[in-house]
Amino acid sequence: MTKELVAEMDGNGSSCYINYLMSVSFERIPSGTITSARGFLAGATPALIKKNGELDLAVLYSRVPCAAAGLFSTNQIKSAPVILSQKNLLKGRAQAIVANSGCANACLGEQGMADARKMARLGASKLGIVSENVLVASTGVIGVPLPMDKISSAISEIRTDREGGHDFARAIMTTDTTPKEIALKVICKEGEFVVGGAAKGAGMIHPDMATMLCFITTDARVEGEFLHLALKRAVDVSFNMVSIDGDTSPSDSVFLLANGMADNEMLDYVNGEAFQVALREVCIYLARSIAQDGEGATRLIQVSVTGAKDEAQAHRAARTVVSSPLVKTAVYGNDPNWGRVVVAMGRSGAEVAEEKLDVYLNDVQLMQRGRPVPFDEEEMRQSLRGDEVCIGLCLNLGEGEAVAWGCDLSPEYVKINSEYTT
Repeated sequence: MTKELVAEMDGNGSSCYINYLMSVSFERIPSGTITSARGFLAGATPALIKKNGELDLAVLYSRVPCAAAGLFSTNQIKSAPVILSQKNLLKGRAQAIVANSGCANACLGEQGMADARKMARLGASKLGIVSENVLVASTGVIGVPLPMDKISSAISEIRTDREGGHDFARAIMTTDTTPKEIALKVICKEGEFVVGGAAKGAGMIHPDMATMLCFITTDARVEGEFLHLALKRAVDVSFNMVSIDGDTSPSDSVFLLANGMADNEMLDYVNGEAFQVALREVCIYLARSIAQDGEGATRLIQVSVTGAKDEAQAHRAARTVVSSPLVKTAVYGNDPNWGRVVVAMGRSGAEVAEEKLDVYLNDVQLMQRGRPVPFDEEEMRQSLRGDEVCIGLCLNLGEGEAVAWGCDLSPEYVKINSEYTT
C-alpha cells in the first residue's frame, strides 16, 4: 500500500484509518482477471452473433453460490437482460453469468424477455444450477433479436476453467480495441482474498454508467448489504466519472459476485475497509481503461477538481468538463484553449467564483485567481501530444474533490459510429 494511495483514500483524515491501510498489502496479480479469485471459472466461444466470427458468447461460474450485487443503466430504456438480472438479484444471490456481444437484446418487448430468460435457462442447464441464480448481460446493436438457435448450440461448447477469464474478457468486446482486466491480491488482518474484474466499453459512455459491462469477482466473505454499498461507493468514483461521447445505453451493468471461498473473517461496515479500497482500485483501473480505449481516441483526458464547495459539486464540475465536446476536440488538436475548460465548468452547476479560480494543464498553471498566466504556447502544444492530458481545476471554495476520465474526440469516432450497423 503506497502512501499516495492512502492519502487519496483518506477522505476523513483519520490517523487510525491511515495506519490501518498502511498495514494492508495490495498486490497486482500478473495477468489477473475475473478467474484469479478462488472458485471462479469462465470460458467463451464464437456463437456467430457477430459477423467476424470472433468470441461473442461467454460464461462466468462460481463453484459455490455467491453473495451478489449489481448496478444498472439509469436510462429509462432498459434491455431485457438488465430487467431480468435486476429481478434475479433481488435476493442478493447468484452463481453464474451468461454474457454475449454483438446484440444488445434491447427494445424487443416480450421476445427480448423470453430470450433473456432462455439464456439464463441454458446457462443453468449447462452448469447444473437453478436459472434464478444466473444473471444475463448483452451488448451490441439495439433492436435486433438474439439468434437463439446459434446461442443454444454454442453454449454447450463453452469449456469453463481457471484460465477462461481472458477469453471471457475478449468475448464481451464490441468496438473495444483491447480487453480490460485486472486482479488485486489483498492481505489484511481479516484474511487474504482477491478482487478481480473485466469490463468492456468504448462508446456510448457517459455518467451515470454507460454502454459498458463490468464483471467483478472476489473470493472474500462479504456481508450482503455491505457488498451492495461497497459496489455503489466504488462505481460512484469510477464508472460514474467516465464520459466518452455523452450517451448512455440500455445495457449498462456492473456485477459483483463474492463466493467466500477465501474463508476470511466476514467483512462488513465495521471491518471492510481493505475490501472497499481494493474494489475501488479495480473499478478505477477499469474505468480509466474504458476512457483510454474510447472510440477513435488518441489520448486519455483526466480532469481533477479540488477546492469545490462539496464533493457533489466537485463531481458535477469534473464530469461536465470531461464531457465537453469543445474540450475534447481541443485536446485532439493539441490546442491549449483553456477558456473552453473554464466555461464548461461554469455551466456545470457547481458554484464557481472566477476571482478564486486556478487552472492547470499538464501541471502548467494557465490561470491564477481568475487571471491568465503567461505560458509558452509551443511547449504546451508539444506537451499535449502525449498519451494523457491532465486538466486541474482548483475552485478555492471548500474541501470537495473529484476526478473524472474521458478521451479526445477525433474524426475516427464519427467514422466508427457512422458505420456501426453497416
